Amino acid sequence: MILMTLMHETSTRAATGTCSLSQDVQSGGKVELNRSQTTQVPGLVEARQCPRFKLDVEIQVYSRSSGLVTGRTVDLSESGIAAMLKMEVPLGEVVQLEFTLPLGLVEVAALVRQQLAFRYGFQFVEQGPARELIVRTCRDLSLEQLLDDPIR
Repeated sequence: MILMTLMHETSTRAATGTCSLSQDVQSGGKVELNRSQTTQVPGLVEARQCPRFKLDVEIQVYSRSSGLVTGRTVDLSESGIAAMLKMEVPLGEVVQLEFTLPLGLVEVAALVRQQLAFRYGFQFVEQGPARELIVRTCRDLSLEQLLDDPIR
């Protein structure tokens, strides 16, 4: 029962567009990193409140230090996206992402927040039409999951 309630609350958050990370990053450029920290930007506590949805599409990452880096997405949430990239991108850098969702093309700024080998986690750092498109897509995916859930 607790698990079903948690699943419902998480799905409700996604369906209503009310999920968020506990800390937003609203800066351009690059976040300074501690050399001992190799996989996550320091000072940002993981407090995921947004469900992730599988998404496998091409992604382009425009980095000031690495240039154009291409790859494939792994999953999407209202607050960020994970992707497998072909080249390295520095942690803490704010990059421009470009990918296509079922509802259209997305161009959005994001912080390179995590790295595990060639899998990267990006946190969206701007509001606007692109974020609205992401929220609508997550809401649609959440509703699809609810309708496909055999428990209901």
